Amino acid sequence: MMESCKMKDSLSSHLSRREALKILGLSPITAELLFSHTEAEAAEDVKGKIVIVGGGAGAIMALSRLLRSIKNPDITVIAPNDIHIYQPGQVFVAAGEMQERDLFLNNADYIDTEKVNWIKDEVERFDPKNNQVRTRGGKEVVYDYLIVATGVVYHYERIEGLTKEDIGKNGISSVYLSDLAKGTAQGGPITWRWFNDLKDAAKKGRPKVIYTQPNTPIKCGGAPQKILMLSADYLKQDNLAADYYFCTANKKLFHLPEVDAELHKVQQRYDKIENRFSHYLKAIDVKNKKATFIHAYEKDVYDEDFDTHEKVSVSENVVMDYDFIHIVPPMSPPDAVVNSELANDAGWLEVDKFTLQHKRFENVFGIGDVCGIPMGKTGGSARHHGPILVKNLIEVMKGKKPSEKFDGYTVCPLKTQYGKIIMAEFNYKGPAPTISFLSIEKPRWMWWFFDLYMLEPMYKYLMLRGLF
Repeated sequence: MMESCKMKDSLSSHLSRREALKILGLSPITAELLFSHTEAEAAEDVKGKIVIVGGGAGAIMALSRLLRSIKNPDITVIAPNDIHIYQPGQVFVAAGEMQERDLFLNNADYIDTEKVNWIKDEVERFDPKNNQVRTRGGKEVVYDYLIVATGVVYHYERIEGLTKEDIGKNGISSVYLSDLAKGTAQGGPITWRWFNDLKDAAKKGRPKVIYTQPNTPIKCGGAPQKILMLSADYLKQDNLAADYYFCTANKKLFHLPEVDAELHKVQQRYDKIENRFSHYLKAIDVKNKKATFIHAYEKDVYDEDFDTHEKVSVSENVVMDYDFIHIVPPMSPPDAVVNSELANDAGWLEVDKFTLQHKRFENVFGIGDVCGIPMGKTGGSARHHGPILVKNLIEVMKGKKPSEKFDGYTVCPLKTQYGKIIMAEFNYKGPAPTISFLSIEKPRWMWWFFDLYMLEPMYKYLMLRGLF
C-alpha cells in the first residue's frame, strides 16, 4: 500500500480526511440532508428524447440536473465506462497525499437505470443532420436533443518515440495516464514513485528534470506547473536540489498578469528553474534520454531592398538531455467529434461560448472539456456549465431561444508547495474570486485544506448530483 509522505508545515501531515470532514461538519449524510432536492422540483413538462454522450463529470452533472428539472424525462446515456475517475485527485496521488483507490467512483451510483436508458458503448459517428448517432456496436440511436460530453483524449502517440509502456520507466512520468476500461489511474502512482526516484537521484548528484506542456488545450491547464512545484518542494524539504526546466508551448506561465507574476516569485523558492516558453515536445529518445522540442517563435527580419522590418514565423528543433521528464500529452476530443460536422476547424465542439448551444445545430449542446470555447477545461467549469446548459436546453424544448449565459468561469488550483495553493478563479472578463475580498494570486493554506479534504466529498455528493 502506498504510504502518504509526511510533509513539514502541511495540514495533511496532521489531519485524516475523516477528521477534516468533522471540522467542517460535512459528512456524506449531512450533505444529502442539507442539499437534497425533492421530486417536486421537476416542474418542467417538456417532451423530447434527450441523448447524452459521455460518462464523465460533465455528463453526470447534466444528467442529474435534467432528472430533477423535467417531469418524466426521456433520457439515454451513451457511455462505456462503469468507473468514474475523480480527476482533481490525480495530482494529490502523484504527490503522495492520496491513494489511487481514492479516485474511483461507480457510475451506477449516478446513472439510475430505472429512469435512464444506459447504453454501455461509445459513439463512433455523429449524424446531426439526421438527429442520430451510431455506436461502435452498430446501434443507431435517434434523438430530439443531444448533449455532447465526451471529454478529451490523451495523444501520447503523437510524441515520436514514446509509447504508454515507457511511462514509469527510464525517468519518464505522466500524471494523466489512465485507463477507464481497466479501472486504473496509474499516472498518479507512477508519478509518486517518480518523485521518490528523483529524490534518490538528488541525494547522489544534481539531476536534470524537464516538465512539458503541449501545444494543444489540456485538461487542467495548471497541472504541468503543479507537478513542477510539488516535486521541487519535495526535494527542498530535504535540502536537495535539481536543475528544473519548464518547457511550455505558451508564452508565459499564466495569462492573468497578477498570477503570472506570483508564479515567477514562487519559482524563486526553489533551485534553478529555467522556463523555456514556446517549446513543445515533438519526440523523445527513451534509451538515450534526449527530448526534442519544437521552438516556435517570431523573428524580426530586415529586408535591405525595401529597408523594412517584418515578423517571420520560425520553428526549430531543440534537443535537450534529461535525467527525469514529466510529460503532458497533446489532447483533443475523440475522433468521433473531430471528424463530425459538430466540430470547428480545430476539431473541438463548435458551441457558443455563452449559451453552450451548437452554432449550427440548435438541438445540440455541449458541456465540459470537449467544448471549443476560450476557457473551461476544468471540473469547476463543468459545474458552472451544468445549470446554464439545462436551462437553455429546456428553453429550446419550449420553442424559445436560450437566454442563460455562461460567464467563462474557470478555476485553477495551482499547488505552489505542500500546504499552499493559489486558487486562480477567473472568467471571460478577468479575475472572479468566489470570496471577493481575497486576491486570487496569493498562495494560501486554506485552499490546500479545501482542495485536499473538502472538494472530494463535495464532488461526490453534491456536484455530480447537480446540487451545487
